[in-house]
Amino acid sequence: MSRILDQRILLLVSSFLTSLQSTKVLSEWKKCGDRECETAMSRVQATTDYLGPDCRYLNFKTGEEIIVYSKLSRENENLWTGSKGKDFGYFPKDAVKV
Repeated sequence: MSRILDQRILLLVSSFLTSLQSTKVLSEWKKCGDRECETAMSRVQATTDYLGPDCRYLNFKTGEEIIVYSKLSRENENLWTGSKGKDFGYFPKDAVKV
C-alpha cells in the first residue's frame, strides 16, 4: 500500500512540474508589426521539418508557408511566433527562410 502511495505522489509531482514548464514565459521582450502583435511582419518558408517540444510550439513540414507575427528578443532571440492555417505557436528562426 505504501509503495502505491509513493508512486502516486511521484506521478503527481511529475505532472505538476511538467505543467509549470509549459507555463514558463519564454521571453518578456519581443518585436512585433504593431502594438498588439496582430499584424503580420513577414511570410517565411520552412527549410526543415519541425516538431515542437509542447503545445506552445508550431509544428510544420519543409516547404510550408508560415506567417510571422513576432520575434522574441533577449532571452530567446532564436524563437519567432507565427501561424500556419489555424495553428499558432513558437518556432526556431533557423528552421525557416525569409
